[in-house]
Amino acid sequence: MLRLPDSSSRRVLAVSALAAVAALTLSSCAPAADASDAASATSVTDFGSFADLETAAKAEGALNVIALPRDWANYGEILDLFAERYPEIAITEQSPDISSAEEIQAAETNAGLDTAPDVFDLGLTVALENTDQFAPYKVQTWDDIPDALKEASGLFVGDYGGYMSIGYDSSKFDAPNELGDLLNGEYKGSVAINGDPTQAGAAFAAVGLATVQSDGTLDDFQPGIDFFSELNAAGNLLKVDVTTATVTSGETPIVFDWDYLNAAHADANPNWKVVILPGTGYAGYYNQAINKDAPHPAAARLWQEFLYSDEVQNLWLAGGARPVRAEAMAEAGTIDEALFEALPATPETTVVPTEEQSTNAGTLLGTEWAAAVN
Repeated sequence: MLRLPDSSSRRVLAVSALAAVAALTLSSCAPAADASDAASATSVTDFGSFADLETAAKAEGALNVIALPRDWANYGEILDLFAERYPEIAITEQSPDISSAEEIQAAETNAGLDTAPDVFDLGLTVALENTDQFAPYKVQTWDDIPDALKEASGLFVGDYGGYMSIGYDSSKFDAPNELGDLLNGEYKGSVAINGDPTQAGAAFAAVGLATVQSDGTLDDFQPGIDFFSELNAAGNLLKVDVTTATVTSGETPIVFDWDYLNAAHADANPNWKVVILPGTGYAGYYNQAINKDAPHPAAARLWQEFLYSDEVQNLWLAGGARPVRAEAMAEAGTIDEALFEALPATPETTVVPTEEQSTNAGTLLGTEWAAAVN
């Protein structure tokens, strides 16, 4: 199992979880909050009890989520379970295939409207750049989440993650043994990344992986940018947004993406295989956050509680992702042990970016990426 760096001051995209499981129905003697007070609630105690939070969310009757593809880390099953459990709350699934940066743009464009997203699912770089867009909230299982994977006040919190990997159509290609193999002529017009690294967390991580696989460090992403520039110059880089449809059709036969996303394509393409390159691995977590201007603030907070429950953490696991509370749940006996043990083997050496490294890398990519792959 992947371990966190020793420094607790590091807020990173990736890895394990610690501590004991908190009860999902924590109650308090505090008075119950009205739905109108939900926007300022920083924990369930501000509502009075978990049941009071549920009541407030049901009274709002709606939840707007954004950028949640149903084939991404098992989001389809998660969304359906929430709808089944809370039929009084209508879920609007907005723009499932947009990037983390575009989620923020949607919130800004729809500010003050009922159509604004209530919640976000974001890569770390975008989360760090937009903390003024978030409302702090600590779920009941807060203590299970390592300090390195959460903003101290609850503005954004890691939830599920994995390793950057390479997926490939085994009917056309052998597995690459090292990063440099992808520069070979046999990979002409065949290698894609999942999005734009200046906007999408998966693409950002692809550059991070290329950096450390090129003997660089996360203090400077330039070696990763140089690799993709060389890949582009060789005619091997595809500038196509990756989906299961592009994988199945053969349009994107080699893909840099998170291991759990790459693995999901095998359901539609039995020839699809996934490899985590030997040497240094790159791991990451996606982060949950609440829109400070959420039109349904109680439902937004109920959604957060739902995502960090034992049941949904196990649903991330069923999607091949590593839930943030995995170790705490394993210790408490609440994790799905068969799924937990079935996770792919991890590299002996793994790196994860600090806040400072992510911020600096984002700045560098913003100035260098477009010219490098033009």
